Amino acid sequence: MNPTPKVRCALYARQSTAEQQSIPAQLEALREYATRRGWAVVDEVADIRSGATRRPKRDALMAAARARQLDAIIVLKLDRWGRSLRDLVTSLDELAELNVAFVSVGDSIDLSTAAGRALAGMLSVFASFERDLIIERTRFGIAHARRHGTRSGKPIGRPSVAALRAIEVRALSTAGHTIKEIATKTGLSYGSVQRLLAPVRKPK
Repeated sequence: MNPTPKVRCALYARQSTAEQQSIPAQLEALREYATRRGWAVVDEVADIRSGATRRPKRDALMAAARARQLDAIIVLKLDRWGRSLRDLVTSLDELAELNVAFVSVGDSIDLSTAAGRALAGMLSVFASFERDLIIERTRFGIAHARRHGTRSGKPIGRPSVAALRAIEVRALSTAGHTIKEIATKTGLSYGSVQRLLAPVRKPK
């Protein structure tokens, strides 16, 4: 009788540029967890990035999961993995569809269990709430611009398409989306999104 193959897991650690030497401690805790579970560590990945920037090494892990090269991904905390709540829910949903387990050791979350799957459902609700808040803030910004235009003597009416796109782009950026993701969602070019997100320079 053939022995049951070990679960192939990858360890993912991340630290922001402001943190110092947190990755070794994260990986040590993740290795200990994998050992307790009897899982085989096939990859260890470390990203050094700020919260909302692109994480190529995490993207490579997702690609390995799609290629069926992994059975599980282990992180220390949920905020080490997700760029935003929406990004967290989207990636966890995809891993669930791929039948790849996801464990956050510090949060005591194991999405391969019934309790973990229930939590993932709650996160989806919160992500929907976050999306509704962004829409509400966008509408508020448009209404504010109209009122401001009235007081300053500017024409009243529907904001220009450019103004609406700028509000949309900034709202998506605030929600944690990368420039590439924003470009894809809005249909704008990468350069256009960069220009809309560039800080406004005050006249000298």
